[in-house]
Amino acid sequence: MTLSQLRTFALVARLGSLRAAAQELGISEPAVSAALAALRADLGDALVVRAGSGIALTPGGRALAGYAQEIVGLAEQSRREVARAAQDGAELRILATPAFAEHAAGRLLEAYARRHPGPAARVVVDAADDAGALLGERAYDIALGIRPARSSTPLHALPFLRYRRILVAAAHHPLAALPPPRVPGKALTQRWFSGPSAGGPLEEQRWFANLPAVPELVQLDSEAAALAAVRAGEGLMLAVAHVIRHDLASGGLVQLGFPGTPVSGMWWASTLLPGRVPAAADALLRFAGSAEATEAMMAAGGPRGLVRRGTQVHVALWSSRVSGKG
Repeated sequence: MTLSQLRTFALVARLGSLRAAAQELGISEPAVSAALAALRADLGDALVVRAGSGIALTPGGRALAGYAQEIVGLAEQSRREVARAAQDGAELRILATPAFAEHAAGRLLEAYARRHPGPAARVVVDAADDAGALLGERAYDIALGIRPARSSTPLHALPFLRYRRILVAAAHHPLAALPPPRVPGKALTQRWFSGPSAGGPLEEQRWFANLPAVPELVQLDSEAAALAAVRAGEGLMLAVAHVIRHDLASGGLVQLGFPGTPVSGMWWASTLLPGRVPAAADALLRFAGSAEATEAMMAAGGPRGLVRRGTQVHVALWSSRVSGKG
């Protein structure tokens, strides 16, 4: 029994005529008869009998007709899904949280491209509180930065880069000259700057929630803009330590002693379970946890991140070029 034979029989059953089935398929009537003969021999049933000027299905033929139509329908659906998957697979769809996108995504993708040259990637930068649902709906192939909340869809989540945030101020800021015991109380009366994802991952949210008072928090379009304001002496910032190490080494920024700091955080890579995601997404998830990726993301010389929240970034993995759109 073959799919071609079942497709032929399904048409005969629906149209009630061997000739009509042959015309629909674009084959000869003897070819239709041969397909039916093969099915009769395989199943041990006549399937169709002459009835007046046409044909009629036997009880066995009626049973087979239902199955044949379902099987042919599933085959056509499979063809469509494979074609759609092949088309979607031409672009790796990545969801990245703002802080990770700004500080490390560009470096990670460049390093990945050197090891796995392939099709372009489309990176959407967003807070992605519903990342688990978006992965389950296959809106994205992989999420970078956030660990998705508990989801009805089983996910493969990999922690791949631990970072620390420290409270900093410009060297000429008044708090920089205070004795350490006086810093915490004074710091809470200052303006604090942040990027678009203030509060960020769960670890940072808990830290902010445990502050004895809530400081004035100013959210800017990027952490780079927030750092610029801090360098100008306009306030404080809970900054990613490895990103500002040059500022600390040169004395442009100083670390302020504050209870509970440094605040540790973790960036995660998440996909659907293996076998349900494009090979490129699975490879990127595994690469993100490698020593090579960690070295690239932590290297000196600036973050080489992507762009601010709400934009789409197209990354040509085959050439390691990054260009923003939106």
